[in-house]
Amino acid sequence: MFERAWRIVATGFCFFVFGLGGVAVTLFVIPPMTLFVRDPLKRVRFSRFVVHHCFRFFIGLMNFVKVLTYELHGIDRLQRPGLLILANHPTLIDVIFIIALIPQSGCVVKSALMRNPFTRGPVKASGYIANDAGLAMVDDCREALESNETLIIFPEGTRTPLSGEVTLQRGAANVAVRCRKAVTPVTITADPRGLAKGQKWYRVPPRRIHFVIRVHDDLQVDPFLESGAAEPVAVRRLNEHLTSFFEQESVRAAP
Repeated sequence: MFERAWRIVATGFCFFVFGLGGVAVTLFVIPPMTLFVRDPLKRVRFSRFVVHHCFRFFIGLMNFVKVLTYELHGIDRLQRPGLLILANHPTLIDVIFIIALIPQSGCVVKSALMRNPFTRGPVKASGYIANDAGLAMVDDCREALESNETLIIFPEGTRTPLSGEVTLQRGAANVAVRCRKAVTPVTITADPRGLAKGQKWYRVPPRRIHFVIRVHDDLQVDPFLESGAAEPVAVRRLNEHLTSFFEQESVRAAP
């Protein structure tokens, strides 16, 4: 009983620190960076560097105060430049986890984060891409990949429901096919489920959440374009394959 009560307090404390950190970066890091770093590309890289280390600190804090534990598999594969990383999205902190593992990366994020006072400053300064921009989002992603940036996309667009049903939007597959870019799949599992869609942060599970983050072999897009398949057909095929892949991996990882 005491242990669970502690995790409620510790979780609230961690998110308070997260919000405070977002405000601090917005007020005390971004203005001087904008003033003294004139090159826009250098500003973006510096902002991503700061966000990466803030997120590493946050994950370390959650582990230190016994909110969660984690294990990582194949993370060295994420250190290659110019990757298109597609990950499933079971919890609230998946984006934080992945960015904490990569010193420099772009990311497709919810547009709400660009309006949230705690995240707006770092998100915009880091050049992250809003997920509700339609074809403009695809063009922005293609521009990032052509510049050899690593780009993180959560194709579900929102957290996986507690039922576990995986539904992928076609935007990520569209980016992969139009750019002829191999996909690096990353699966995230959380046992027991917590910080899930529809769950309040204070509804902590009966024990600490254990995260397993696994980086899989690259998935080439050329086979989906075989026999002269049109791009929309290849996008549909790739999206169906990725949906099946993430569903199977979720079942395989279930306790």
